[in-house]
Amino acid sequence: MVINDKMMLNYAYCSDKYQYTMGKSFFDSGMKDKTAIFNLFYRKAPENNNWAVVSGTDEVIEMVENLGNMDPAFFEKFLPGEEYAEFRGYLSSMKFTGNVYAMREGEIAFPNQPIVIVEGPLIEAQVLETPMLCIMNHQMAVATKASRVCRATNRPVSEFGSRRAHGPWAATYGAKAAIIAGCSTTSNILAGAMFDYGSTGTMAHSYVTSFGSSVSGEYKAFDTYIKTHRNEGLILLIDTYDTLRCGIRNAMKAFRDNGIDDSYSAGYGVRLDSGDLAYLSMECRRILDENGFTGCKIFATNSLDEYLITDLERQGACIDSYGVGDAIATSKAAPCFGNVYKLVEIDGEAVLKRSEDKIKLINPGHQITYRIMIEDPLKGEIFKADVTCLKGDTLSRQIENGETFTICDEYDRYKNKTFEAGTYKALTLQKKVIENGVRCNKPYTLMEKKEFYNRTLMHFSPSERRLINPHYYKVDISDDLYNLKMEIINRLSTEIRNYKG
Repeated sequence: MVINDKMMLNYAYCSDKYQYTMGKSFFDSGMKDKTAIFNLFYRKAPENNNWAVVSGTDEVIEMVENLGNMDPAFFEKFLPGEEYAEFRGYLSSMKFTGNVYAMREGEIAFPNQPIVIVEGPLIEAQVLETPMLCIMNHQMAVATKASRVCRATNRPVSEFGSRRAHGPWAATYGAKAAIIAGCSTTSNILAGAMFDYGSTGTMAHSYVTSFGSSVSGEYKAFDTYIKTHRNEGLILLIDTYDTLRCGIRNAMKAFRDNGIDDSYSAGYGVRLDSGDLAYLSMECRRILDENGFTGCKIFATNSLDEYLITDLERQGACIDSYGVGDAIATSKAAPCFGNVYKLVEIDGEAVLKRSEDKIKLINPGHQITYRIMIEDPLKGEIFKADVTCLKGDTLSRQIENGETFTICDEYDRYKNKTFEAGTYKALTLQKKVIENGVRCNKPYTLMEKKEFYNRTLMHFSPSERRLINPHYYKVDISDDLYNLKMEIINRLSTEIRNYKG
């Protein structure tokens, strides 16, 4: 059998074989129609962050919608033999018929909070695990790193990472994630076209050297570029040969010869891509200002990340905007994001994974997370705490009804905080996005997702947003969820102690 293009592009089947071998057991044993609830969440944010940025849920919805209507011959490639024939027939027509709840793209998510909740027949929900994690882990890694880089400066940051990304899919959707989390532009034209955002770019060193390796060739390159890009932003790459001795001077000459000055409405500037960026930017700024080019912007690239940008700004670098590539596109310092997908309820019975590693202990049951907001007379609306409850439990009802409630720290039950009735507002973080297998939420534009992220971020305090040793933000679970968790753990512990084999 030849796998056609449609099959190759249907990433609902970018999965692990074991998802389907488990499914065979569920199918043969009569468990396939049991109602399962799975939570997708992460345990620890990368790079000592307090939190991560959600991206990828739109692609998850598309992936879930694309499940099914696959030729049985496709499944024969990895489930061969007569014993799988009936199961292959079932899989070929299997569509997802359940419900999905998810946080919005651009949301701030904390450890152990359900980012995506899948509720549906066991096999249907189980086979979504790998493709869903593939999507969410990639995009949340990139979005969270982009957030860090952009929070290191008040100046615009452009995403330039396509050439170092882990393939075209990663480059395109990574650019989308980076834009959501703060990047002002992307160089990726496919991402720009797909998400109706536009793209930006300057020139490469090969453009300059194509006019010959000479000072005069550099001037010719700049002059030609300006003449062929009228009414566009003009950013000239000035470090091909010598930034200060010829690059900046050829740029000014080309601008002057073509009538480009501070009145040029589309904007103009120079780009630095090597050397001591702090020193070179300050010298370029001095030379530009002395020659009347006060409106000329200085754009910097060269393996930048949040730490280098912070250091450049500490030194007083005269840089107006940054281009960041692989640090964002590959989430270079923490390329593997830690989302997991765990069963928390089966046919109404709460379940959990009790592991040898304490951090892998999960919260059981059908959950919902509330973000508590108060009105500060000086700071406006600020987020004060997140609490995850069992759906419909005591605390959940209190919050929904606007009553006074108290939350306790999961690991230190003597630490608690009370919110009085009438003093807070509660936001529900997980919204239903698929109902009975059909999308039911409004799709947001990329700009709307970006604006939502920016608004959300500003509701946290500056100390919670800082990159180094951020202040702790209160994240708890309800008493009912805590008690259910402890009840299951204690019961399991007793069984294990008494187990004779």
